[in-house]
Amino acid sequence: MAAQDTSNQTTSISALEKKLQSLGVDPPIPSFKGTDPLTNPIDIYRCYLADALTKILNCDRQLVYEAIQWTNQTSHGDLLLVVPRLRMKGVKPAEITKDLSDKLPSSALFAAPVAAGIQLQLRYSPTTLPQILLPYIFERGPSYGANVSLGLKDNEADRPRKRIVIDFSSPNIAKEFHAGHLRSTIIGAYLSNLYQSMGWDVVKLNYLGDWGKQFGLLAVGWRRFGSEELLQQNPLGHLLDVYIKINTIFSQEEKAVKEAREMGEDTAQLESQGLYAERNNFFSRMEEREPEALALWKRFRDVSIERYISSYARLNIHFDEYWGESQVLPESIDRAEAILVEKGILKEDRNALIVNFKDHGAPKLDVAVVRNRQGTSTYLLRDIAGVFEREEKYQPDQLTYVVSSEQDMYFQRLFKIIELMGRPDLSRKLQHVNFGKVLGMSSRQGTVRLLSDILDDSGNAMHEVMKRNETKYAQVEDPKGVSDTLGITAVMVQDMSGKRINNYPFDMNRMMSFEGDTGPYLQYTHARLCSIKRKAAFTTAQLRKADFSLLKEQQVIDNLRLMAQYPDVTQTAMKTLEPTTILTYLFKFTHQLSSGYDVVKVVGIEDRAVSVARAAYYECARQVLHNGLRLLGITPVER
Repeated sequence: MAAQDTSNQTTSISALEKKLQSLGVDPPIPSFKGTDPLTNPIDIYRCYLADALTKILNCDRQLVYEAIQWTNQTSHGDLLLVVPRLRMKGVKPAEITKDLSDKLPSSALFAAPVAAGIQLQLRYSPTTLPQILLPYIFERGPSYGANVSLGLKDNEADRPRKRIVIDFSSPNIAKEFHAGHLRSTIIGAYLSNLYQSMGWDVVKLNYLGDWGKQFGLLAVGWRRFGSEELLQQNPLGHLLDVYIKINTIFSQEEKAVKEAREMGEDTAQLESQGLYAERNNFFSRMEEREPEALALWKRFRDVSIERYISSYARLNIHFDEYWGESQVLPESIDRAEAILVEKGILKEDRNALIVNFKDHGAPKLDVAVVRNRQGTSTYLLRDIAGVFEREEKYQPDQLTYVVSSEQDMYFQRLFKIIELMGRPDLSRKLQHVNFGKVLGMSSRQGTVRLLSDILDDSGNAMHEVMKRNETKYAQVEDPKGVSDTLGITAVMVQDMSGKRINNYPFDMNRMMSFEGDTGPYLQYTHARLCSIKRKAAFTTAQLRKADFSLLKEQQVIDNLRLMAQYPDVTQTAMKTLEPTTILTYLFKFTHQLSSGYDVVKVVGIEDRAVSVARAAYYECARQVLHNGLRLLGITPVER
């Protein structure tokens, strides 16, 4: 078969139908609700299969379509018809399956069906799959796996796209950005990429912890342990050291207050003396906008933000807005508090203002303090006001907070209060995406490792590994930059390897391995695929014109079956909001891909047409891996 130009063969329904017709598949592509053959190649197969099954079964067309699912175990086929979902009475599912396997007409899209109990298994035809999928991936490139139509609103010409505000990272000022903040940052950046790829208008918001009693404690610590000289040398390192020292002393007072509270005693006297009093007094001065207190606060805030921006740039993360507790307007706080009073939500308790959720049908949420005994606002009150400010400013369809599972109760309270204030519509737009802890890291206990140190250490380790291969090392234009990227990849992939809710111990040795399910392994695979293209020395135009019918090796077909799944994987990720949904797929794909390098060779074979076709296959594999890494927030390396 002669090579053909694959340009624009799959980018419109008419072009796609013409392509399918050339392969023996009759047009038109059957239409079903919820399908988009122009963004997901598997939808082509699903539509034709559902249409053929409908002609045999006496069932609703859409019901048949929805009974078809993809399988992530290719040993069970590529598509499954789950017969019990058809809800057909009077006939055993296994009998229906057998009958369908006998009656389903042959198709250029599928191999012969297999009856497997209550499931009908279908596999893509190895003859036509390469000729459909590879042009499909080439023509979409970096957008393969994306589906911008999912972010479209219905009949809203003023703003056609849905808008989501994602609040993530949110470190405290005057403290180093450490690994404890890393999870929110990595997960939030991933969610931002995911929603953008699905057509949403995404606002990335960094809500800094730049107000509150913890700053009062730091100010007290600064008076005792602060050094102008050390602050000039290492601003955040010194401030973190000051915080650890003062908190070590303060923790004894905290313990005494906690014990008294558990025994039902009034803790007012304990909280009116010692570091409690000094801390609360400084924060009161801040809320009263006293110039001296605000000057110290601003100085520490500015130096913190400066460092954060450099850390985020290193992680390739850019925020649309840096906001903070300090920027919640006093009038917004007053307005929120007035509604709480008007609705009868607040109660006075020992000079503090509280919400007793037992009074509002939510006893498990217990009691939350809205104003402290000293009259200062709490984080909760500022967050309540902040919700309304965000609604007014951004008019979001969804407002997502990416915060540790330790704050599950807090967000349940916040969302319930918004509902009690007469805004159930707004409460439904609020979402808490939670996650577990990085074990063994606490700024209070002084066991924290600074993120900049972690990235430096992992980058340096990768640099040493790279230098072991002198030949390849000499080919890398920026070895220090590449090793830094590899180090960052190692840290990020370790964080994303398990489900969000799981805690995990930070393991530097494991994350730096080039073997197994690690970040460096994914980067190595991408670099190797780039190397194949360089060594083959074919142009992109030549690859797109390759004769894909020459790709007959089982290793190629099996990998194409996985590559076809990628848009379904990204759709699943929108439901799970789990980075590991993408990561697990990439590991499975790259491990299977690497097992075929020795069989599916590009360089050194006699048949040039086969060499071009194989190089095209590897380039599409690289594109899928590249897209997955980018979605996770990882910068792929080429050498």
